[in-house]
Amino acid sequence: MSNPSLPSSLTKPLERFYEYLRSERGLSLHTQRNYQRQLTTVAEHFVELGVTDWKDVDASWVRQLVGKAKRDGLKPSSTSTRLSSLRSFFDFLVLRGELLANPAKGVSAPRKSRPLPKNIDVDEMGQLLDVNEDDPLSIRDRAIMELMYGAGLRLAELISIDVRDINLSHGEVRVIGKGDKERKTPFSGQAKEWLGRWLKVRGELAHSSEPALFVSQRGQRISHRNVQKRMAEWGHKQSVASHISPHKLRHSFATHVLESSGNLRAVQELLGHENISTTQIYTHLDFQHLAQAYDQAHPRAKRNNKE
Repeated sequence: MSNPSLPSSLTKPLERFYEYLRSERGLSLHTQRNYQRQLTTVAEHFVELGVTDWKDVDASWVRQLVGKAKRDGLKPSSTSTRLSSLRSFFDFLVLRGELLANPAKGVSAPRKSRPLPKNIDVDEMGQLLDVNEDDPLSIRDRAIMELMYGAGLRLAELISIDVRDINLSHGEVRVIGKGDKERKTPFSGQAKEWLGRWLKVRGELAHSSEPALFVSQRGQRISHRNVQKRMAEWGHKQSVASHISPHKLRHSFATHVLESSGNLRAVQELLGHENISTTQIYTHLDFQHLAQAYDQAHPRAKRNNKE
């Protein structure tokens, strides 16, 4: 699989690495071939740049390799695989004493884009939340969904809420977000009403010593999986076309509040995002919305009426 036109100063170390993968690490033939395919491409690229010895490769050459992959339209996941193969090869050379350090160690792979779930439209959300059954589990589930959608909580935040964290009269909940950062989030309307209903019947399920706000049928803090399962079941039961998940409720909260208010900073605070760039991506904020806000707010964007 190696290119015969490559100089031996590049191919010989690669051959020793492939033998190491086969005999010492015992990797499958498929994995060995993947390494060979990736590293042959890397070697060919370095030859094009005038590099003919692995000892001459430094971090800047590796960054050029990543840049070329991006220009060639290689997917971030494929670039990460290529970079990982190169790191392993350089680790081998360091292990054998042929290099002092691994030049690919500090070079970051491009971030893989994580597709965000589509939000649920307002009508579908109303259909989902139209739960009027009066048994404790149904009341609990509606309170969970109303709070997640009403306050934009993460699933982990919702699970960790204790009864003492809820201030029902003020419509405020204390949550611990990512990085153990505490924030207070407002809720009102239906979320407030159904949390009140749940607190009245919670004692029918919860153990007397259980601090958790939401509990399972066993009387203990409800699990992530239980919430996910119950939401999916309610989506089906309420004949909602979209698959229902906790993250979809959070995403829908962010999208609907942003569409109504246009206040990106407020949504950032409510979601507990450290960087506003995360909020922009999270809410699928489009260029048209940004352009409109710019035209309305920036003093140099306003057209001269005399023109």
